[in-house]
Amino acid sequence: MKYIAIDLGLKRVGLAYSAHKDIVTPLSAVQRKNRDQAARDVKKVLDEWEVDAVVVGIPMGGSSEDEMRRRIAHFMNLVDFKGKIFYEDESNSSIEAESIMRGEIKQIRDGRIDSISAMIILQRFLAKK
Repeated sequence: MKYIAIDLGLKRVGLAYSAHKDIVTPLSAVQRKNRDQAARDVKKVLDEWEVDAVVVGIPMGGSSEDEMRRRIAHFMNLVDFKGKIFYEDESNSSIEAESIMRGEIKQIRDGRIDSISAMIILQRFLAKK
C-alpha cells in the first residue's frame, strides 16, 4: 500500500511518502497561501504518487483535538481524496524533526521541518501495522 502523511500547518503542509513499511521519505512541503490552493497542490501530489491512503497528523488527547479533526476533515474534503484517511498523533513530531535537523539552522522555514514531521508521523503509523 502507498501512503502519504500530511502535517497540516497554517503556512506549510509537510508531506512524506512510503510504499514500504521500513522506508519513509520526506517530500517537498506545500507552501500554503490559502486553503483552496493548498488543497489543489496536495491533491496533485497524491495523484502523482498514486497513493492508496493518507495519514494525517493530529494532536490527540488535548482540548483542541475535536476542532483539529473538523479542520482536517474540511481540508481533506477540499482535497477530494477518494482513498482511506487515517489519523496519527502528531505530538512532539516538530520537536523531533528539529532534533533530526540539529546541524541545520533552527529557524529554517522552507518546509523541511514540516516534511520531516510528516515523516515521523508516518513512521509512527507504520510501526503499528
